[in-house]
Amino acid sequence: MILSTLRLYFSRQWWWTTLLVFAAVGVMIRLGIWQLDRLSTRRAFNEHVRQMQASAPVDLNAVLNPAELTEMEYRRAYARGILDFTHQIALRNQYWGEAEGIAEHGYRLFTPLILDNGRAVLVDRGWIPAEYADPTTWNAFDVPSPAQVSGIIRLPLARGDMGGGVPDPPLALGETRRIWNYLDLEILRTQFPYDLLPVYLQQAPPSGEQTLPYKALPELELTDGPHLGYALQWFFYAALVFFVYPIYLKQRK
Repeated sequence: MILSTLRLYFSRQWWWTTLLVFAAVGVMIRLGIWQLDRLSTRRAFNEHVRQMQASAPVDLNAVLNPAELTEMEYRRAYARGILDFTHQIALRNQYWGEAEGIAEHGYRLFTPLILDNGRAVLVDRGWIPAEYADPTTWNAFDVPSPAQVSGIIRLPLARGDMGGGVPDPPLALGETRRIWNYLDLEILRTQFPYDLLPVYLQQAPPSGEQTLPYKALPELELTDGPHLGYALQWFFYAALVFFVYPIYLKQRK
């Protein structure tokens, strides 16, 4: 029975169709495994966020090993220090508004906060409109300093959802750049006169009415998403093709 089926599979008339069917089944199985991998990654991310949200806030002034902060994204944190408005930078291609409604184009303003130990952390102070493209206008958002800033720890991204356009080229010797496409600390840290922490502090919005720069913390959806359903669909399609194909061949024969 099996031998006769294989002969039919790889007969002169059907061998190429059989190869296409087997390839399609393999691709669908691989897509199902890929969705399971994405599900595992998402569950690990959700668990990390829940742990960070349940942890006590971190005092960035008291951190002895800055490298440890890279494992604390989304954990609450605060810092005290001097806001250095002369070395502010901004990210272009940022939007403020409803996700499915009207969004206004602008920038995200980052101000270094110099800590007591001489290090500094970039503070994401929020969104400003596109009319503030000239860095000399950013002094409109200066606040009293020294200051204490509260928010959450975030990892900078060289590429991704933080900006748009092409990656930023390396800085030339002595060059200073105020507006960036991405927050790439490995490139931009060379223009600061102090050591930057490997993370930035996304400032929490005030409890009352907001003023520019507009602040907002990310709203994270800590669910499994559709990945398990997609995986089951791909496995079902693979099984359907695999078992229906021999029936089709027998009918054709």
